[in-house]
Amino acid sequence: MRLIAVHLPERIIEDIQRLVKRGLYPNRSEAIRIAIRDLLKRELWERSMKSGVSAGEVVGQ
Repeated sequence: MRLIAVHLPERIIEDIQRLVKRGLYPNRSEAIRIAIRDLLKRELWERSMKSGVSAGEVVGQ
């Protein structure tokens, strides 16, 4: 797994932390990973299934 740095507004960080405190995610990193995965699933992978392109081709693998 690679490490990347992302600048986020304080409000977003606070909201992510609230999700962690509620026990929905074990930590902020995992919450962000899941959010990114869900975005990719919606924007790339599901669209590729409709168009017949493999997910690897869509994400450049």
